[in-house]
Amino acid sequence: MREQGAYSKPIRSLEDAINRCQIQGMRLSRQRLFILELLWEAREHLSAREIYDRLNQQGKSIGHTSVYQNLEALSERGIIECVERCDGRLYGNISDSHSHVNCLDTDRIIDVCVELPEDLLKQIEEKTGVKITDYRIDFYGYKNSPENPNNCHDDESDPSGKVSLFFSEKEDISEV
Repeated sequence: MREQGAYSKPIRSLEDAINRCQIQGMRLSRQRLFILELLWEAREHLSAREIYDRLNQQGKSIGHTSVYQNLEALSERGIIECVERCDGRLYGNISDSHSHVNCLDTDRIIDVCVELPEDLLKQIEEKTGVKITDYRIDFYGYKNSPENPNNCHDDESDPSGKVSLFFSEKEDISEV
């Protein structure tokens, strides 16, 4: 993937997220730390309500307002990801550029790293006159449909929920 902004080192762990907060001068309150720990532990996209509920189920006292304010501050600073959906915002632990597979039957968002071939990016730049510096791709599909030969259930999938995809430079992509 190409250059992604002011902070070139991606956040790949809870420790990286904490370090980024400190570098940016953010105060690390216990509530903010609870939220970061939960997102890195869960490794899935959660609503503010789900975050609030899970933290309180764990016995970590935190109010609704505190959850919303901390999520807003963390996402504005690029520490966590905020995904806008028609039914509300979801928050995830990965904040650098990546793509999503949106599962339509489970409403789950799976983070994937898709690296497009340089020649395809150059083709797009030539056709549009726009210098591409970053990209994100959203895929949509059904995990549990009978037509899906790779049909698998959540308990059989990779527990991290992370997938890396890399398109081969040799693939012929004639149409953009």
